[in-house]
Order: sequence, then C-alpha cells, then structure tokens
Amino acid sequence: MKKIGFVIPWFGMNIPGGAEAALRGLTKHLAESGMELEILSTCVKEFLADWNDNYHKPGLTVEGGITIRRFPVRKRDAEAFHKVNIKLMRNQMPLTEAEEKIFAEEMINSPDLYDYIGEHKEEYGLFVFTPYMFGTTYYGIQRCLEKAVLIPCFHNESYVYMEIFKKIFPKVAGMIFYAQPEAELAKRVYDLSKVNMAVLGGGVYTDITYDSGRFRKKYHIDEPFILYAGRKDVGKNIYTLIHNFAEYKARNHNDLKLVLIGGGTVTLPEAIEKEVYDLGFVDLQDKFDAYAAAHLLCQPSKNESFSLVIMESWLCGRPALVHEECAVTSHFARQSGAGLYFGNYFEFEGAVNYLLKNDGTAAEMGKLGREFVMSHFAWDVIVEKYTAYFEALCNK
Repeated sequence: MKKIGFVIPWFGMNIPGGAEAALRGLTKHLAESGMELEILSTCVKEFLADWNDNYHKPGLTVEGGITIRRFPVRKRDAEAFHKVNIKLMRNQMPLTEAEEKIFAEEMINSPDLYDYIGEHKEEYGLFVFTPYMFGTTYYGIQRCLEKAVLIPCFHNESYVYMEIFKKIFPKVAGMIFYAQPEAELAKRVYDLSKVNMAVLGGGVYTDITYDSGRFRKKYHIDEPFILYAGRKDVGKNIYTLIHNFAEYKARNHNDLKLVLIGGGTVTLPEAIEKEVYDLGFVDLQDKFDAYAAAHLLCQPSKNESFSLVIMESWLCGRPALVHEECAVTSHFARQSGAGLYFGNYFEFEGAVNYLLKNDGTAAEMGKLGREFVMSHFAWDVIVEKYTAYFEALCNK
C-alpha cells in the first residue's frame, strides 16, 4: 500500500481540538503499526490563531515521529467571512450562492497545498481529510476525488446543509464516521450511494490509572459530586448543566456538588457559588482521578461526534449522563448500558437521584462502560479497523 496523506487545516503535538487530537492519536498508532503516512497541513498554528498568519515555516519536518508537510496560507478577507459565518452560527439558512462562495474562499486556504496534492497524488494511496467544513478539505478533495477519504466529524448544524458540500462530498471515494448516528445524518443530507462508507470509531488511550481518594485529598472535596470535563463555553451547552444543577439544589437538600474541569469561564448563579468547584485546567492524572471520584460525569453537549470525556469516564469506572438531543452520545449511552440521558430538568433530576441512591447500579454501569470502550475503541482495535479499510479502498 502506498503512503497515506492526512490533510488537516493545522497540526501540532499539543494544540487543542477534538479533531486535532483524534488525528494525532490515529496517525501516531498507524505509524507505529508500520503504515507509511504523512500529515499535509498549513503553516497556521491552530484554530484560535489568525488564519492569515504563517506561524510555522513551510516545508518538511518530523514531529513525534510523524512526517509533516506544511504549506503557506493565502491571505483572506476575514470580515467578509465573518459576516457569512455569523449567519451560519445563527442558523440563518439557506445562504445565497454568493455567500457560500465567500465562506469557501475566505476561510483558511492554501493553494500551494492543493497544487501539491494534484501534482503528487500518484505518490499516495489515499488522502484522508478532516474535518469537513474547512477550505483545506473542500478544495483539497477536489484535487484527488478518486483518492479522497473524508473523516467529517459531522454534527446536525447549519454547515452540513450547505450546497457546496452537497455537490462535492458525494464524489469522494470513502467516508469514515466515529458513530452510527453521524453516518445516518450524512445519508439523510447527501447522496452517498457511490461512497465507501464505514463507521470505525475513534481511538482511546486505555492504559490509564486512577485514584479517587488522591483526587479528594488534593482538592479537599469530600462530598459526592457531578463532574463536568471539557471546554466551558456556550457551544458545549454547559449552562444547561449549571441551571439544572441550581434547580436541583433548590429542590433537593443534600450535599451533592458540581465539579468543573477544563478551560474557559462561566458565570454561576449566586445561590450555588459555594456548591460548585471550578478547578480550571488540571493535569492528566488529576483528570483521571476526578473521573474515578465523581459519582457521575455529565456531558450536556448536543453536538458531539464522539466525546472522549465519556469514554475516559467509563474507563475510570463511572457512569455518564448525556443530553438526549445529542444523537451520538445518547446512542453510546444506550449501546453500552453505561449511561442515562435527559431532555428536561425533571429527567436530569431523576437520573441524578437514581444514580445517587443506587451505588451498586452506578458501579455496574461504569463497569459496562469500561468493557464497551475496551472492545470498541482501544487503539489496537482501531488500528486494525482503519488499516483494513484503507487497504481495501486502495486495492479497489
């Protein structure tokens, strides 16, 4: 099998982002298994950086054992892009043809990268693009449609329904999904009858240790608590959790606390300020210890294509509570038997109290969750599935 080129807007060993972390893990483990591969990316540092700024030098480097080719970005009209993107974020659909053109042309783009793909595509078995909405994906796949594989990270959001994507995505050779609901969304929106589709999942580091007592001692938290782990912003629906917890404390006179870990800031209602521990960023070991110490993890986000924090909580033996409107996380909760889901406050309260009053059931759910992760998403399982998929596609 010829080498595989993985195309992503930005790449670094420590930059944040779910798609970025997923690709780092996947390429690391595939390379360790013996697969020849490269990262093809731009010189932009990360998502939150200026997309006009070539932070990295263009050219070839090796980082963490992975070969990376970086290409400079074309200058963009950020103001024009922002005007269109605001409409998408506010779900003011449909866009005009001209607006969709602005979105594609004025986001992150690298003509040098696209030229490289077109001129060197015979050297590669496949090009794998992720995530779906960026210029590096939209324009990049058009230079190698017969060899293009998309790992889209779809959510049910306005961007998915753009006409420019509906015209191009059905022409790729393959499409990989992290979960079945993501694949079902894709099939509803696009005609993928000629695309080799596969639900392969994402990889999770399973070789972890944890100590609940160590976490409680270090942070002086003795009470039972709900844990939230991840970026604290509106897009993650964290205020639904905060408002539900405030209502819960008003209605239930117990010592349950809420612990928040991760970046970002939130405004707490005055009534629960003393009931919430906002620890900010913690180191990796503290995070695993926090999962183990929690009575449950709550992942309230409605837009997830995988959710690493749920998998990590299950690896540490604790159940999860998710939002029923997130097709992926509620699917995982049902499939594993390791989670509950809520759609309104009273379902939230009922689920929390059920787990608080049934320690044995909560522990059994956590055990089922760990077994689910080990059998579906451990890296040896993932490497085998992706390798077989790529080999089959290359040999068509």
